[in-house]
Amino acid sequence: MVAMDNAIHISDKAREKVYELMKEEGKDAATYFLRVGVVGGGCSGLSYKMDFDNELKAGDQVFDDNGLKIVTDIKSLLYLVNTVLEYSDGLNGKGFQFNNPNASRTCACGESFAV
Repeated sequence: MVAMDNAIHISDKAREKVYELMKEEGKDAATYFLRVGVVGGGCSGLSYKMDFDNELKAGDQVFDDNGLKIVTDIKSLLYLVNTVLEYSDGLNGKGFQFNNPNASRTCACGESFAV
């Protein structure tokens, strides 16, 4: 397990939205968690992915941010250390954003990045 200062965090607003989406999908927050990761692709080379899961895999890194379990694989963690998952519902865009201090470049859509 990685120290909490090298964790993946989530803002209060994003946490509320995750719980709302879990409820809409009939997923119990006691048994499901938020899985985040990084995959190749997108206009900047790497893209973020998010999903609900209830099975841990070998090598998964588990974080708890104010009661929400966030899980990622070890490869993705190399790109996501100290990232904060945020949510905006404002006029300038709606949805989840990864505030990633490791990204050297991001695309205009905010869904892909490069290091």
